[in-house]
Amino acid sequence: MPPTKKTSAKSSLTDPDLALITSLAEILNDTGLSEIELDRKGTKFRVAKQVTAVATVASAPVMHAPAAPAHEAPATAAPKASADHPGTVKSPMVGTVYMAPSPGAANFIEVGASVKEGQTLLIIEAMKTMNQIHAPRAGKVTAIYVDNGHPVEYGEPLVAIE
Repeated sequence: MPPTKKTSAKSSLTDPDLALITSLAEILNDTGLSEIELDRKGTKFRVAKQVTAVATVASAPVMHAPAAPAHEAPATAAPKASADHPGTVKSPMVGTVYMAPSPGAANFIEVGASVKEGQTLLIIEAMKTMNQIHAPRAGKVTAIYVDNGHPVEYGEPLVAIE
């Protein structure tokens, strides 16, 4: 009776099989594929590499507002210390601020403008959705803390209304 040979999963692979698997792994690396499978004479070989998914968000085209005259720049750039003002409207979400409804259009608000309760102050784009931010009360815009096309964080001051 011939001696029986114990085989494990590892020892069942022959040197040509290991060479094939190594070749398949090299193909994955060279081509950028994440998985490759080969059926050779009834034996299937599958080589896969673990891929870490990275979420990417394409940003919306940046809308540029017309450059403000030099004498208005200090009025729109309010100091951060004023962000604690009781009339400060804070961002309800993370996103990108747009001060106008479309590129080239007039801004929704300017410093010194009077606003009505519910009036649109600006737009925050988040996940491809344009969200209008409305005035919580009527009053006069005393400061604008954000710039057109720039990102904002949740709770970041946007506008002060007195």
